[in-house]
Amino acid sequence: MLFLVATPIGNLSDISLRALDTLRQVDYVASEDTRKTGVLLKRFEIKKPQISFHEHNKARAAKKIVGLLEEGKSVALVTNAGTPGISDPGFTLIRAAIQAGIEVTMVPGATAFVMALVLSGLPTHSFTFRGFPPRTSAKRRKFLAVDQQSPYTLIYYESPHRLRSFLQDALAVFGDRRAALAKELTKVFESVQRSRLPELLAQLEDKPKGEYVIVIAPA
Repeated sequence: MLFLVATPIGNLSDISLRALDTLRQVDYVASEDTRKTGVLLKRFEIKKPQISFHEHNKARAAKKIVGLLEEGKSVALVTNAGTPGISDPGFTLIRAAIQAGIEVTMVPGATAFVMALVLSGLPTHSFTFRGFPPRTSAKRRKFLAVDQQSPYTLIYYESPHRLRSFLQDALAVFGDRRAALAKELTKVFESVQRSRLPELLAQLEDKPKGEYVIVIAPA
């Protein structure tokens, strides 16, 4: 069986008892980053062989993992942080396992965009999660424009070194809307800034650090 195991998005104490039980019981752990997963496993004294599974080897690694599953082995898929399959290559393995007729189940847990949405103070009844936008401004503006008239709260992931350019493009496309920047969720320097896009852009530090989730009000 393939187990999709959600792991903490920052604070390791957020891991669930069921996630720990599953990681202890499976034969292998498929990890987006074996070093980061190694820290988690070591913290809870779990010793399991890891299989590297990431964006650059996903096709080859998925084939290997499906082969193990077909032999009757059990595998837990974990991402760097949060829920496997959300803005990571987990979808490739999940689809391959389903197509091979292998049973797939999930151990639910944290997802950064849900926490950011709830803490933003913006409407939560309907929302659209868009993940990471394109890296260049022209492509990013085209990507954002798809949801320009959306009646749903919009959620994006972005790296710190592209955050300023993202906010500039978001302001150009969406105009003066309410928004929130959630940073380093569940970690020591967790913060949520709630304002309007122009103010968030003006208040942004010169060299932002950390992992960001941007939540933008609907049209």
